[in-house]
Amino acid sequence: MHDIKRPFQEGNYSLHRVFGVLLPRLASHRRMTAEFWASKRWASLCAVVLSLCAVTGWAASPEKGTTADSDFDLVIYGGTPAGIVAAVQGDRLGLRVVLIEPHRLGGMTSGGLGATDFGQKKAIGGLAKEFYRRVKQHYTDPEAWLHETAAEYKAHLAWAVDEDAMWTFEPHVAARVFNAMLAETAVEVKLGERLDLADGVQFRDGRIVAIKMESGKVYAGRIYIDATYEGDLLARSGVRYCIGRESNHEYRETLNGSRVDVHGFAQFKVNVDPYVQPGDPSSGLVAGIESGQPAEPGTGDHRIQAYNFRICATDVPSNRIDWPKPAMYDPSRYELLLRNLEAGDARLPWSLIRMPNGKTDANSSSAVSTDNVGMNYDYVEANYEQRTAIVREHESYQKGLFWTLAHNPRVPAPIRENFRKFGLSRDEFIDNDHWPSQLYIREARRMVSGYVMTERNCRDLEVAEDSVGLGSYAMDSHAVRRYVDGEGHVRTEGEFYVAAGPPYPISYRAIIPTRGECTNLLVPVCLSASHVAYGSIRMEPVFMILGQSAATAAAHALEEGIALQDVNYERLRSRLLNDGQILEWDEPLGPLSIRKLAGHVVDDSQAEFTGTWTASASAGRFVGSGYSHDSNQDKGRKEARFPVRLPQPGRYEVRLAYTHAGGGRASNVPVTVHHDEGQEQFVVNQRQAPTHDGCFISLGTFAFGASNAAAVVVETHGTDGYVIVDAVQFLPDN
Repeated sequence: MHDIKRPFQEGNYSLHRVFGVLLPRLASHRRMTAEFWASKRWASLCAVVLSLCAVTGWAASPEKGTTADSDFDLVIYGGTPAGIVAAVQGDRLGLRVVLIEPHRLGGMTSGGLGATDFGQKKAIGGLAKEFYRRVKQHYTDPEAWLHETAAEYKAHLAWAVDEDAMWTFEPHVAARVFNAMLAETAVEVKLGERLDLADGVQFRDGRIVAIKMESGKVYAGRIYIDATYEGDLLARSGVRYCIGRESNHEYRETLNGSRVDVHGFAQFKVNVDPYVQPGDPSSGLVAGIESGQPAEPGTGDHRIQAYNFRICATDVPSNRIDWPKPAMYDPSRYELLLRNLEAGDARLPWSLIRMPNGKTDANSSSAVSTDNVGMNYDYVEANYEQRTAIVREHESYQKGLFWTLAHNPRVPAPIRENFRKFGLSRDEFIDNDHWPSQLYIREARRMVSGYVMTERNCRDLEVAEDSVGLGSYAMDSHAVRRYVDGEGHVRTEGEFYVAAGPPYPISYRAIIPTRGECTNLLVPVCLSASHVAYGSIRMEPVFMILGQSAATAAAHALEEGIALQDVNYERLRSRLLNDGQILEWDEPLGPLSIRKLAGHVVDDSQAEFTGTWTASASAGRFVGSGYSHDSNQDKGRKEARFPVRLPQPGRYEVRLAYTHAGGGRASNVPVTVHHDEGQEQFVVNQRQAPTHDGCFISLGTFAFGASNAAAVVVETHGTDGYVIVDAVQFLPDN
């Protein structure tokens, strides 16, 4: 039985909260009918409340050091999409909510990241989906289209527009939608308030009792949400966190830690001399390159993936402002860029996705681009003044980059002409000289709680049973540094982009601290995840999903007067589902879950490869997080071996998986099954559609158990197209 005194004693409530806030809220609540008030039952309610005051010794004034206006059910620090959605959800659940944001609302969603990184759209529900539906509603108005029509835009970028949602948008439209959602609530929004980093958290008996701003204002509440990208509130609350990359060993991962010899978007495709005086190491390194060699692959360190600004550029002349040349322009900062272009890298040094009205979301691409690689290591633990300097340095670098690409004669003419066509959008960020004010903090602190999301979750090898939302985007990290390899050329380190498996559950325990650290804090942004898993989770729709779930958990804890760690998951799950959250993935046409397949499955992520194979998830139906192919190159020098390690000996049907969609598949793939009684050879035509589960073909039934050499081997010798390897399934012959 719950202690009825506890929620009142621990809530820092006062009588003004009952008569000034709670009863008026009850009066306006949709469930409180006119008949209730007409029946005078409200008088009985007041009598009960007064009795509770007497029983609990409820104070008639707020706790010392606070004011009545700072006494809330839910205090949210950080006006990111997670914070905004948490505030809206808290209000809809009848809580008194304050949303505190140091700068401006909307985070990256209204800060230039208009090309939503959604992974699987159908994994997005609740208030997150409502946001994208409201965006779609905005663009149904013909007057929203100033520089093109809706039909023209959809024809250009069809994937961006669904029947009920729109996944690309202009920054000011995102801001308008967020403001409209908040305007429908009683949430108190406090802008321009920053947490006092020296003495900003009042903590007692394992709980936050109030937070203080630099201005001296104090906000007291019963439950707190840290919705910042940096995790400042969680850090000042004494909650354990990490920064940087773990070793692969720590969580049994494969993509974490130091990563060299990786071929990604940011890797150098040509040889570039790194020295100020070419060929002379004693002259020092040009800007943008670190000294020293990377550690052994898989070794953890302090490095975090690069930051940049997502630029809303336009090539519409009437709305375009020429690239500004920064006041402290230093040409030497772009020597590496120019050398890379002169060495023959013909890639455009940015990636453009079209937004409505002739605008873009411009992201980093190529070896030297908008990512300011290696210049953000100090940002997370810095004070506000130091952070501001780092942000300004990123802004100056990126403005100078665009100015250089548009004007420097060393830039190849086609690239120079491309950048001269574009400029900043005149009607965006008009109070900040048309430049986004939100730096893309791709990664900062990550809480370490009772459940750490890892690569194993993303690959469907481990499943959280207490889902509060789904992640579905690829495991994605931008580069962390550039270095000089053993041959004297520049290389990039730290990048990966590997498809995840089916949309995977994110644990409730990953958004609350470990029991004993803090009982009334939720962390939906800087949640508990490894560097690899965070690279998949860190997408704006997922932050919204987790923000809604965090506010719902807060409401349940408040209703029962319990710690967040004691929230009944089944009750929380029921409410989340009722509010439209998607907690499980059961789409029949999506990637096949290894866990849900019968028998024993060996995925290509567990195969032993000879030669260089390419991971992909771009075509067809596949098992787990993706498949591998031989790039139709180096025939006869590549092999994929799937070892057989079955739980018990016996006869098993062997099925081979490959993706059928996409052109250029080989029709003559050699496959050998090594079993206890010898070996069987097959020639598989991968141009024919698989016959089982949309992925598999049967190779026959064989005996396994005695031979340590048992395996299924796929070869490439003499093949006439792309060879695909995905998985091997072993089904007991009952």
